[in-house]
Amino acid sequence: MEGSAGTLLSLLLRLLLTSSPGAPGHSPGLVARITDKGLEYVAKEGLVGLQRKLHGIALPDFTGDFRISHLGRVRYEFHSLDISSCELLGSALTPLPGQGLSLAISDSSIGVHGKWKVRKSFVKLDGSFDVWVKDITTSVNLLLGSEPSGRPTVTVSSCSSHISDVEVDVSGDLGWLLNLFHSQIESRFQEVLESKICEKIQNSVTSDLQPYLQTLPVTTEMDSLASIDYSLMQAPRVTDQVLDVMFKGEIFNHNHRSPVPFGAPVMSLPEECNRMVYFAISDYVFNTASLVYQEAGYLNFSITDDMIPPESPIRLTTKSFRPFIPRATNVSAVLTFNITKITGFLKPGKVHMELKESKVGVFNVEVLEALLNVHILNSLYPKVNDKLAKGLPLPLLKHIRLYDLVLQIHKDFLFLGANVQYTKV
Repeated sequence: MEGSAGTLLSLLLRLLLTSSPGAPGHSPGLVARITDKGLEYVAKEGLVGLQRKLHGIALPDFTGDFRISHLGRVRYEFHSLDISSCELLGSALTPLPGQGLSLAISDSSIGVHGKWKVRKSFVKLDGSFDVWVKDITTSVNLLLGSEPSGRPTVTVSSCSSHISDVEVDVSGDLGWLLNLFHSQIESRFQEVLESKICEKIQNSVTSDLQPYLQTLPVTTEMDSLASIDYSLMQAPRVTDQVLDVMFKGEIFNHNHRSPVPFGAPVMSLPEECNRMVYFAISDYVFNTASLVYQEAGYLNFSITDDMIPPESPIRLTTKSFRPFIPRATNVSAVLTFNITKITGFLKPGKVHMELKESKVGVFNVEVLEALLNVHILNSLYPKVNDKLAKGLPLPLLKHIRLYDLVLQIHKDFLFLGANVQYTKV
């Protein structure tokens, strides 16, 4: 009898979850939204890293020649070029609807120090030089996508760099002579640096940014039973104002994954922009957790007569249910219940799950309601909540910390807002 009741309740649970309104089946269980404030912070942090990268630009040696009266053509060479200073003072990261992001870098300058030498027949002269490259503007378009594993991808779809001002100061015995040809020398430096800046940005996106995006978890283990699937359902969606990343958000038994018989509801996210990032966590996430723990037996429980205090006037025997079962004899009865709802609450850095109410029972006897509530609250809930105490890990990139958290409760989803700090290593 007890086994049949358990089977019935399992079917009822699936029916309840499957028939939830607004469950199309292809909506994300969790959406991470990056606002303009978040993009501003990303641009600021990215500028610091890019500035370090530009310091490491390897500039090639280059040569040229010029004509001197009575001497003929003199050949020169600039070599041992090093970036002595690099300042990127302005940046903006804005959405590029339907594609990705546009990065604009302005008010930038680069200083270069190197050596020169001049050769004419058997005469060799050398010295040093300094170059100041000012008013550099760079525009980069980043294409966002997703790979089959469910992780995001980023590539450079276009890059252009323009230098408005180059000044060369040449020292040494013939420095004054080389300075006469500064326009030719400066144009060469401008050409080399403009191409090298975009080359370095391309390399930085490929070797640094893309691997960093790979630190976004696809699956995360919650406990010994359950894991959560954070694979991307599609490429990040970019509009005029925000960047949305859609995650599957499905909790599953990592020892035996079964298809989920219901879908996630469509979430209508509020237009909040006070925080850098927002997470919309659908009921789907908590319902899949309910299913996993219910199938594993954590949400099933039975109450027998020996659990009822001796002083209680109500006994859990078939005699108590004689109005419902006229021919019942006075033997012990068993009530079997399922918990079918897990709701979320907030702790810093994570959304935690907690059992807060129960649905679905074999019997619905009002006189026992208080007794059942006492048992649920004092016996069952603590045990199950111990399983869920570790909380729901949010899909965060490595070295990212959330602070200034706020939580809103909406129909079918929780809406968590936070500011972001990149903890440099």
